Amino acid sequence: MIPLCANISMLYNEVDFLERYEQAAQDGFTGVECLFPYAYSAAEVNAVRRDAGVQQVLFNTGAGASADAWQAGDRGMACHPDAGADFRVSVEQALHYARSLDTKLVHVMAGLVPDDLTLAEAEQVYVENLSWAAIEATKAKVTLTLEAINPIDMPGYMLTTQEQTAQLVQRIAADNVKMQFDFFHCEKYQGKSIERFRHFSHLVAHVQIAGVPDRHEPNTGNLDYKQVLAMLRELNYAGAIGCEYRPQGDTRQGLAWRELML
Repeated sequence: MIPLCANISMLYNEVDFLERYEQAAQDGFTGVECLFPYAYSAAEVNAVRRDAGVQQVLFNTGAGASADAWQAGDRGMACHPDAGADFRVSVEQALHYARSLDTKLVHVMAGLVPDDLTLAEAEQVYVENLSWAAIEATKAKVTLTLEAINPIDMPGYMLTTQEQTAQLVQRIAADNVKMQFDFFHCEKYQGKSIERFRHFSHLVAHVQIAGVPDRHEPNTGNLDYKQVLAMLRELNYAGAIGCEYRPQGDTRQGLAWRELML
């Protein structure tokens, strides 16, 4: 059975962040993922993770240079030519947490395309930054992931399609740089997510799911996740599935979708 990991930045918002590890474990999740663990020390996060008995499957590099960067609208720095030093600090911070939490996947947020750059120019900055980051990540035995995010929900983000993401992975050409395939983002913006996953499956290290188009429980919306899961099994997908959705109500009451679909 393909393991499910709870995205505790979206699930279990009924309790404080550090309590969500135990909540996820109680509900049968063997792993968790999150956007950013950096509000707490790596030691604090690892203590609650270890006590809960769950794996920290994935988290993101920082959204920006400041602690409130996400709230301020920042969505990563990797495509920003004037953020080189801050980007390197964010990667070093992420790898420190990855070592502490025994995390093998780190999603490197690309960022919004700067107003004074073309998309091609932003991509070139991204490739250069990721090439450096891949070398550093190798030392920590970490794989870096690139994720296309639909521009309906995140206007201006550099990575928007699976084809673009795959091309950049191939340009970087590092064994530890892979795709993070989010079925919600792909289906909402491009459609034909099952066909696209089949085409790019050899480049994918992590999968995320949510109902389309409203990003609620996976059994809501117009994408049949029974077909998705059947395909993942058929292709012998070896990673985990991140449950990155916004519960329609109470997190635990909404978990019945797992029994309906698995």
